Amino acid sequence: MRRSLAVCCALAVCAPAAAEELPLWELGVGVGAFALPDYRGSDEGRGYALPVPYLVYRGEFLKADRHGIRGELFESERVELNLSVAASLPVNSSRNAARAGMPDLDPSAELGPSLELALWRSSDGRDLLELRLPLRAAFTLESSPRAIGWVATPNLNLDLAGRGALAGWNFGFLAGPLYGSRRQHEYFYGVAPQFATPARPAYAAPGGYAGFQFLAAASRRFDSFWLGAFVRADTLRGAAFEASPLLKRDTYFAAGAGIAWVLGVSRERVETSQ
Repeated sequence: MRRSLAVCCALAVCAPAAAEELPLWELGVGVGAFALPDYRGSDEGRGYALPVPYLVYRGEFLKADRHGIRGELFESERVELNLSVAASLPVNSSRNAARAGMPDLDPSAELGPSLELALWRSSDGRDLLELRLPLRAAFTLESSPRAIGWVATPNLNLDLAGRGALAGWNFGFLAGPLYGSRRQHEYFYGVAPQFATPARPAYAAPGGYAGFQFLAAASRRFDSFWLGAFVRADTLRGAAFEASPLLKRDTYFAAGAGIAWVLGVSRERVETSQ
C-alpha cells in the first residue's frame, strides 16, 4: 500500500471536562520534521521538513480537532458517520533502488466514509475508546487524476487527556489491520512485464490483507503555540502482496514531530464538550 504521510499537525486542543464556550476556529502555521519510508515495505526512506498547518474548527458539520479533520454526516451518543481523508507523498523511482527504471509514484489522496462506534467513554468525557471503520477511495494527485482502488483500515482508537503532571497533554493510540483492492496494491507493488529485470521479475499484486499498523501520538496546545509528535510501527507479514519484488522490508517505523504558532482565533464562540 502507500507510504502513509502521518502528519502530526496541529489538530489537537486540550479537552475540557465539561461543555464550555470556545472559539469557532483557531488558525496557525508551523514546521514538522518526519522520517518516512519511501513506501510501505521499502528498505529506503527519507527525512522531510514540511510546513505544518494548525487548524481547529468546531462547526456543526465540519470539525477539525484532536480527533482529526472530519465531516459529521450523522452523530448520536454512540455512533458517528464521518468523512475520512488520508494522503501520501510522491516517490521518485530514480532515487529508490527497488523501483529504478519504473514510473514514479504520484502523490495520492483518499476519501470516503468512516463509521465510528464509541465503545467506552470516561465519566468526565475526556477519554474515549472507539472502533473506527473507514473505507476510502484512492486517486492520484496530478493534472489527470487516476483512480487507484480502495483502502479499508478498521482500527481501535484510544484518546486520553493527560492528568496530574501531564495535564494539558493529549495522547492518542491506534491499532488495526489494513486492506486494499487489487488496483491499490498493483499501483504500489505490481511490476509490469516491460519493467521486469533479472533481479525484479514481473509481478501482479492481488487485493486483500495489507498488514497491521500501530500508532501513538502526543500533543499539547500552549497559549500561543502547539507541540506534537507521533511514532508509527507497521508490519507487512502475511500481506497479500508479500511475494512482490518491491517489498523489501516487512516491518518498519516512521516518526515525526512538529511545532506550530497560533496566529489567530475567531471572536465567535461555540459550546463544545471536546
